[in-house]
Amino acid sequence: MALVRVPRSWEIRENLVTAESAYLNRRHFLKTTAAIGGSLFLNGGLQAESEEAVSDRDAVQALYPPEWNPAYRVHLPMTEEAVAGRYNNFYEFTTIKEKVYEVAQSFETYPWTIELDGHCENKGRFDVDALIRQFGIEERVYRFRCVEAWAMVVPWSGFPLHKLIDFAMPTDKAQYVCMYAFFRSEEATGQKKQNWYPWPYFEGMRLDEARNELAVMATGIYGKEMPVQHGAPIRLVVPWKYGYKSIKSVVKIEFSRRQPDTFWNTLSPREYDFWSNVNPAVPHPRWSQATELMIGSGERLQTLKYNGYRKQVEHLYS
Repeated sequence: MALVRVPRSWEIRENLVTAESAYLNRRHFLKTTAAIGGSLFLNGGLQAESEEAVSDRDAVQALYPPEWNPAYRVHLPMTEEAVAGRYNNFYEFTTIKEKVYEVAQSFETYPWTIELDGHCENKGRFDVDALIRQFGIEERVYRFRCVEAWAMVVPWSGFPLHKLIDFAMPTDKAQYVCMYAFFRSEEATGQKKQNWYPWPYFEGMRLDEARNELAVMATGIYGKEMPVQHGAPIRLVVPWKYGYKSIKSVVKIEFSRRQPDTFWNTLSPREYDFWSNVNPAVPHPRWSQATELMIGSGERLQTLKYNGYRKQVEHLYS
């Protein structure tokens, strides 16, 4: 019997989020890369970046849309895909939320590697597509809360961060996880125009926080691979913290014995603390955090402590 895929109620056509020209350019880039060849360090050996790399790419694309994990649901309406795709903070490209998806479309995200370093046994640079094939992906619907007091409900695709941590094999000295985003100012023009920021973007949290079941390395959204404006090809999602902790387009993860500096805490420690847990009782110095504006619907809701994930994470802060 033939399998017929029924579109989900929140899906829209892909060309409304990712420009067709960008997609075609990506495919052309992959074919060119395969012809040129090269190598990427993966899992302790050399992987030829030719037919095998293209096979990884095709195999990963075939994983979408992934199966939804019903353990992670939100009893609120889903934010529309087109709305979420056109309202993004990504200062590497522009400070104008409504322009990020346009400015970022030419940014090339394949092939992509993540470096593992610091106090871990399995150091090296690893191909993201190969990691996805190894760990698999699932879909989880999460609340997403920005420090600017707006919010969304988003279906992320990806794998639990603890799988990548276990793969890295941190040593007993590792107490914190530090993450770093890319620095390519020729492509990400915001990095050049806003050169007073300490690029590349960097974030961190305690190792036990990173191992929590909710922390996800997201590789897709709305049942599709991650568009650039959302942090392609791989980003962190920690739904109980304000959105700036969920670092986009990760290129390096380092295991540290000391508490790391973080991007916004370095710039303004009074406004952005290291923990950054959602808390309606603790206002931002310039606005209240007691309520949040749902993007798309315009509804204003009461902010929940830990963004509604109190049961899963409160024990981390007792």
